[in-house]
Amino acid sequence: MPPISNDWLAMLKPEFAKPYYAKLYNKVFEEYRTTTVFPPGDDIFNAFAFTPLSEVKVVILGQDPYHEPGQAHGLCFSVKPDVEIPPSLVNIYQELHEDCGCYIPNNGYLTKWAKQGVLLLNTVLTVRAHQANSHKGIGWEEFTDAAIRILNGIDRPIVFFLWGRPAQMKKSMLNNPKHLILEAPHPSPLSAYRGFFGSRPFSRANKFLEQHGIEPIDWQIENV
Repeated sequence: MPPISNDWLAMLKPEFAKPYYAKLYNKVFEEYRTTTVFPPGDDIFNAFAFTPLSEVKVVILGQDPYHEPGQAHGLCFSVKPDVEIPPSLVNIYQELHEDCGCYIPNNGYLTKWAKQGVLLLNTVLTVRAHQANSHKGIGWEEFTDAAIRILNGIDRPIVFFLWGRPAQMKKSMLNNPKHLILEAPHPSPLSAYRGFFGSRPFSRANKFLEQHGIEPIDWQIENV
């Protein structure tokens, strides 16, 4: 696991000294050594690397990385430009089109969002190939909960997208009145029609940011 090197490091450093993290590190190291794990090891902390803490405006919480080859690269819901757009992201793009008029791009590479202050954070940061949720409960949740608490304590407005029940279970940690919490069903094909479509999170987030004098997000992902 590559070290976190930006302003997240000072805030997350206490976690690295805790017993759970030593167990987590050893477990992840052994998994990469003995089986196929995604994302590539150098990409595990990309959510933090792409979006410094001081620049976070919006947080999108995912569950765990995509588990098929070539998909996961450390940002929730995002895939590399040459990879087929996964079904949940297809639905995210559809809602974005209806909400903000953005055209639906030919790729699922969301680094443009990350570089504007959208933290694309999975609550579990690794997964075995072809086995969704296979690294649930090995310690990542404790680490990402620490990150969520750090974000909750930030003294500026941040928008949190909580899509689906696993993300919404984090709501109890988000009690800072400066922040905006937007809840909706998960964008997966199984649940998007239960209220994700029509929830308008992107325009609502930008309206909130602008009301607080913060530059809104340009949500348009361009074609490649």
